[in-house]
Amino acid sequence: MISQRSNTKKTSGSYRALLNTYLRPQWTKVALMGILLLISIALQLINPQLLSSFIDIAIYGGSYHTLLAIGGLFVGIALANQAITVGATYMSELVAWTATNWLRRDLVAHCLALDMTFHQAYTPGALIERIDGDADTLANFFSQIIIYLVGNMLLLLGIVAFLFRIDWRLGATMVVFICLALGILAVIHRYAVPRWVANRQKSAEFFGFLGEHLEGTEEIRANGANSYVMSRFFLFLRKWLPITRASAVAGFSTWTTIVTIFAMGNAVAFIIGAYLLSIHTISLGTVYLIFYYTNLIVQPIEQIRDQLQELQAAAAGIERIQQLLHIQSALADGIGEQAPSGPLAVDFQHVTFGYQATDPVLLDITLRLAPGRVLGLLGRTGSGKTTLIRLLLRFYDPQEGEISIGNVPLKAARLHDLRQRVGMVSQEVQLFRGSVRDNLTFFDPSIADAHIIAALKEVGMTRWFETLPQGLDTEVGAGGAGLSAGESQLLACARVFLTNPGLVILDEASSRLDLKTEQIMEQAMRKLLQGRTAIIIAHRLSTVQYADEILVLQDGHILEHGLQAALRSDPTSHYAHLLETGLQEALQ
Repeated sequence: MISQRSNTKKTSGSYRALLNTYLRPQWTKVALMGILLLISIALQLINPQLLSSFIDIAIYGGSYHTLLAIGGLFVGIALANQAITVGATYMSELVAWTATNWLRRDLVAHCLALDMTFHQAYTPGALIERIDGDADTLANFFSQIIIYLVGNMLLLLGIVAFLFRIDWRLGATMVVFICLALGILAVIHRYAVPRWVANRQKSAEFFGFLGEHLEGTEEIRANGANSYVMSRFFLFLRKWLPITRASAVAGFSTWTTIVTIFAMGNAVAFIIGAYLLSIHTISLGTVYLIFYYTNLIVQPIEQIRDQLQELQAAAAGIERIQQLLHIQSALADGIGEQAPSGPLAVDFQHVTFGYQATDPVLLDITLRLAPGRVLGLLGRTGSGKTTLIRLLLRFYDPQEGEISIGNVPLKAARLHDLRQRVGMVSQEVQLFRGSVRDNLTFFDPSIADAHIIAALKEVGMTRWFETLPQGLDTEVGAGGAGLSAGESQLLACARVFLTNPGLVILDEASSRLDLKTEQIMEQAMRKLLQGRTAIIIAHRLSTVQYADEILVLQDGHILEHGLQAALRSDPTSHYAHLLETGLQEALQ
């Protein structure tokens, strides 16, 4: 019992927190929506009174002009009510989409701020479903659910008050009926929420599965794995079916229960109405009024039912969103120590790190790279080269030891400042669907076009730029569509020129290029390395020719570190052996 109360408090607290965050800035729109709703309720209660008077006047010989006036007033109120309903619907949609878009914005910002461990645990498809799918389930929660739930409750109270005015027995019957219906709805709501949560979780897993395998379509086809993927697809659907069925049954059980209770309540209302007419307590017009109000009751109850079903889905979405927002990055932002301008020193002091703490990838790494020096980083696949770079960019924190750049510990610097001072060109260049300008500046409008064009000139892309039909406004496809591998790499170099970092990392940047394109890339790299500290992960011999120092990693340990000239001239060095055997082959 204590646990259930605690969960209820937690859920209601989540509701209040979300409403306070995303509806308070829109309080004027919400207030207008509420006013329109109250007017609509009043008109719905008034119109049946006019019909009752119309019937009684017609039966008992009233004036024709009076009937005409009542009929005209009835039609006018009905039209006004429709117009007010349209206005309230418009305002509710406006409020809902504004709130959900703000929520999506906050979820995206939160996910981008989380560390790489989180992004390895969740597939892109699962995150899309969390950010868009779960947020979409809250559209009605932010607008219609709360206000319309309250509005329909008020409508029910108004109907009951009018029925009590007619006869207390009739009013008491409707109170029992409404309380019974709402009580059953509350029970079903508690039963349904866990099933909606499970269904939303399975939905996220399914879209994560789809995203992962659609992204790998080329590999799947090349290796003939279509049948395997389809087998997993149908197996996933078979597991999802009973969960979907359970959540659907939970929702539809509400509808069948209300229909049954309403039929019984309507029958009782007719019996009481017939009895009161037989003893001449009420008129025929009042009998019609009872009939109208009894049928009108079904509208708010059906809407309450629908809104509670929406609330069930919203509760599942809120729980999953709260779970996501409660995930904290393992990387705490620093106090804001600033690295100096110019080339930066790099310092690893007894650094040990593993993606799993019990399985270290780097062991007791101690390294000092002076400002302005270029380090060639060599090692077989799996030796820890990329891991070392990830630590330097602070995608992860080491389990032991400390890393500094410019004599500032990484943990003391702000993540944003750190990544402004460290530039990277990787083997896989990510280009976004957008203009050339946006891809180079990462959507920063403060960077002048003249600086962008100057950066393109620095990397030897002036001729390429002159061929663009719309200059910097030319669209570039996602994933680099329409660009060669070399052009993509050169654009990545231009990005680094624009940020002007003190430390540059080249992660096998030329490994996918042909020799001619690599020559162009080398010219750009020479300019890029001038006046900067650099670390080059080498895949080809030509890549490390500019290095002042060579570091060879093997199984997470430093196998060899020294000046390139000294290692080259030492026949016993591992680096000299690599040069003799051919660097590319020896590192496979």
